[in-house]
Amino acid sequence: MVEKMKFLRITGPKEDIDRVNTNYLQKHSIHLENAMSELSGVPDIRPFVEINPNKEHLVKAENLMGMIGGNEKERESDKDIVDAIQIIENAYDTVQESIREKDRLGISLKHLGKLRDEIKPFRNLQHNLSEILKFNFIKFRFGRIAHEYYQKFARYGDEKLNTIFYECEKDDVYVWGIYFVPKNDAMGVDAIFSSLHFERLYIADEYEGSPEEAYEDLMNKIGSVESEIAAVEAKVTRRLKLVKNDIIESYYVLKNFSDNFEIRKMAACTREHAGMSTFYILCGWMNQKESKALMEEIDEDPKVFCMEESGLNELEVTPPTSLKNLKILKPFEMFVKMYGLPAYTEIDPTLFIALTYTLIFGIMFGDVGQGAVLVIAGFLLYKIKNLAIAGVVSIAGIWSVFFGFMYGSLFGNEHILTAFWMRPMDNIMNTLLLSVGFGAFMILVSMILHIANAIKMHDIQSLLFDPSGISGLICYGTAVVSVLLFYFGYPLPGTILLGILVGLPLLAIIFKEPLGRILEKKRALEEGTGFGMYLIEALVEGFDVVLSYATNTISFVRVGAFALSHAGMMGVVFSLAKAESGHPNILVIIVGNLVVMGLEGLVVGIQVLRLEYYEMFSRFYKGSGKEFKPFRQEKK
Repeated sequence: MVEKMKFLRITGPKEDIDRVNTNYLQKHSIHLENAMSELSGVPDIRPFVEINPNKEHLVKAENLMGMIGGNEKERESDKDIVDAIQIIENAYDTVQESIREKDRLGISLKHLGKLRDEIKPFRNLQHNLSEILKFNFIKFRFGRIAHEYYQKFARYGDEKLNTIFYECEKDDVYVWGIYFVPKNDAMGVDAIFSSLHFERLYIADEYEGSPEEAYEDLMNKIGSVESEIAAVEAKVTRRLKLVKNDIIESYYVLKNFSDNFEIRKMAACTREHAGMSTFYILCGWMNQKESKALMEEIDEDPKVFCMEESGLNELEVTPPTSLKNLKILKPFEMFVKMYGLPAYTEIDPTLFIALTYTLIFGIMFGDVGQGAVLVIAGFLLYKIKNLAIAGVVSIAGIWSVFFGFMYGSLFGNEHILTAFWMRPMDNIMNTLLLSVGFGAFMILVSMILHIANAIKMHDIQSLLFDPSGISGLICYGTAVVSVLLFYFGYPLPGTILLGILVGLPLLAIIFKEPLGRILEKKRALEEGTGFGMYLIEALVEGFDVVLSYATNTISFVRVGAFALSHAGMMGVVFSLAKAESGHPNILVIIVGNLVVMGLEGLVVGIQVLRLEYYEMFSRFYKGSGKEFKPFRQEKK
């Protein structure tokens, strides 16, 4: 269900906002609204603007926490903000020289790494680099070329061009190397290599010896610098270890004081006037229980004034949505949030989806053994990992067990248990027709929920004329009853009665807009809308409504199809295991059950969700609500 909300306006002296935040707001869940937006029409109101004086100290504290590996949770502390700043500054000054040294070494390490990566592809070049780099009459070009272009060069250019290409290294894509060319021919050869997509790489003049010798020397230097960095870090760690607890406590003191400044972004202030105090204004939502507790605490505080709004319809701010359901329903809130939270005045569909999702899953995946595995595995995962989807699977598994008994299926074997109801494969057509009938029933239930939602939201037009409203319920319900009467051999209602029960509601749906405007005492059509054009559009929409009734109903045939699919897939498993011989391969049966559970369970889960969203939710649920975000939890 959607929790009832109260809108609060809290005000007091500007300098007292931090105390109010710490003593009251951090103890309760309040969803803050931007006070400047809510009070946009009020004169002499300005934003609460202050620069956080602790931001620089907090950055230093965060750096120190990283150095000591401080991932401890917040602990009780008697330190105030002055003590915390002093501790952080002293600790930072103690290690500042080491930090600068580490930064210098880091720059050096980065440079050495760049040199190493630069020379690595040319390690097979058995020549002194410093000598090559000093050539005057012969030009050289280090670089790489793709295999396809290198092969073209080898076929056509190697003998014709006045150049030598020295291959150094290659991988699946490139060949690295260096080509030499006389100075006078360099421009022409460079142009040809450029046409072959040769990527030139520039080598620094810092190398000594051959590329292999330079590479080994660089690796030694990198190792030496890394050792120096490790020694500096160890030195810093030893120094900070002595004051580790103080740093952690001071960090959280600074963090909390800095977080308090976040509340200023949501607050407004009265304008400053000579001789008059400046007051802050906070606006936000709380549930009834929290609101009552806060009002009782503030009641005896002379510096704080809190006013509770009860007439929510008069507010321009939309209340946020906070879902409050039984613990067993909590996992299903995930599906609701995926579609969209309900608006504050909308019905919470969590209970509906919990019942229908698990029921349909069980019908499509009815098996006593496999369902029991889903129940146990889902329950354990939910308890250990707290995965919402695992909780859904566990509850859905209960229905799988139930329908497994109905179908007489135990790990796909239909010869051990007696079916309490039916075996899907015994009468395929009957199974499919039952699933369509079940779909029609679910659509009618969705229409009833739409009507309840429209009543709750005071939407008369949607209540009366929507395809899922009263008109839709009468039209579709009459069609469903007529089909059932025909199927079971009973006479249909008279033509006139059918025309009234189907035709009139359908006309009301087609002309929903003008009828709704008439109820609102407005013109039937908007200015500039021609009746002819509107009639064409309305008829097309009417055809779409009728078509959607049919397609949505037929879509439920997948419920029976997957019940048949499960029996069919397990039949294949037993066939592969040669069960008909009387000596089945147990390993094949076990593996087959696991494959079917994993593959079919995933597909069935997705298909059920599709039915929920497209065939049912779309008929009664908008999901246009905004989430309740407590300032306290957001801070943490």
